[in-house]
Amino acid sequence: MSRSMNSKRSVALIALMSAAVTVSGCSTVSKLNPFDKSEKDKATATQGQRISVIAFDQKVEAAEVLKGTEFYLPEPAVQAEWRLPGGSAEQSVEHVDAGKAFEIAWRKGFGQKGNRKFHITAPPVATADRIFVMDGESTVSAIDTKTGSVDWRKDLRPSAGPGKGGVFGFGGVKNDRLGFGGGLALSPDNKLIVSSGFRFVAQLDAASGAEAWRQATSTPIHAAPTVVDGRIFVVSTDNELLTYNAATGAPGWTYQALIEPARILSAPSVAVSGDTAVAGFASGELVALRAANGNDLWSEALSRASRTNALSEIRDIPGRPVIYKGDVFAVSHSGVFSATDLRTGQARWTLPITGITSPWAAGDVVFVVDKSGQVICVARESGSVYWIRDLNEGLGQTKRQKKKLAKHPRLWSTPILASGRLITVSSDGEAVALNPKTGVTEKTLKIGASVLLAPIAVGEMIYLVTDDAQVVAIR
Repeated sequence: MSRSMNSKRSVALIALMSAAVTVSGCSTVSKLNPFDKSEKDKATATQGQRISVIAFDQKVEAAEVLKGTEFYLPEPAVQAEWRLPGGSAEQSVEHVDAGKAFEIAWRKGFGQKGNRKFHITAPPVATADRIFVMDGESTVSAIDTKTGSVDWRKDLRPSAGPGKGGVFGFGGVKNDRLGFGGGLALSPDNKLIVSSGFRFVAQLDAASGAEAWRQATSTPIHAAPTVVDGRIFVVSTDNELLTYNAATGAPGWTYQALIEPARILSAPSVAVSGDTAVAGFASGELVALRAANGNDLWSEALSRASRTNALSEIRDIPGRPVIYKGDVFAVSHSGVFSATDLRTGQARWTLPITGITSPWAAGDVVFVVDKSGQVICVARESGSVYWIRDLNEGLGQTKRQKKKLAKHPRLWSTPILASGRLITVSSDGEAVALNPKTGVTEKTLKIGASVLLAPIAVGEMIYLVTDDAQVVAIR
């Protein structure tokens, strides 16, 4: 795969992290460490204490006692639609029935490609008839799921406005360095909710693209919204959770997490279960709030001490928290993969895993892809590891290869469990289908462009969005 493809992915993630550190300078990072306990404290779990399954100075390895042990996975089910980034309000879909042939059916370009200025951060959403995508310049497109033809396209970029101040006094659209990306969500009444790095949240008609309302925000939004029970939840780049009335756009309650200038310039979508909303923030905070009024229910700090460089001090939770069978699963850039009881906030287990994607929970296990390219299958109840598969194994053997990998790391997407295979896609354009029980590669597919956004599935198709602003349908 071409060097330019890896370079684009590096721009979209690694360069953004570096930029964040540069902007923040020597920003103060909290030294609070929930793992700094005595040996006696670690031995027995108490209320509110998180159990570290593996010591944080140890390598994550498969448990000997679990080797060859069978575990349960639910049967695949067809998804009629994919209205939210993670497929449901809980950001959790167990096992989809799609992509059986694992071959490309069609591909379609939809706008501005990712580059040093504009980055595509919006995961696609879809109904049975249309898939909705957004490029790096806040142009939204509705694409026919059967043919790949564009039904409508809407450019949502705000005008520069009067005078030299531009949009909200930031020097106009062209000079707004954070004016890229955003996200999409579909409400049950087929209204498309759009959040944007150009500092707004808007509602479009999913059938025509007509704009019904728009609310300006004081800071950019690179996260995709979540729409549940008539309420929109979305996280801005300054670690503020904003809510809006989905029908009118009227602002609701807000929640301000710790402001963390050193961060990845993206944010995860909020997971909602019943009247509980769970959000992850750049500060490494995982917070549960009352969905109706924003009252604080519990919080956890997914961070660890003894980090070795500026980038590792970024404690961001870039991937969506996932709610599954009463637990919350989340992974941070600071090196913590956790399971927390949704109702009580009681810690269950943690593993020292560094991630920038979302976990995938199904049946007895939860899958996670770490930043180094390892796919890890974890027992959902205990946190013990069934198997580990290094997708980057064999890379970087020579000094030249190591130097190239350091500059252009090979990154992998949030996985999807589809038709009995665990599928993830890489920044150098390779899709890999693994056996979910063993981690063995069953099939590979060349996509031809960098991908890091999570795949989605509707009907028999799996859909990918590439950095080159293409939708790729896999049957």
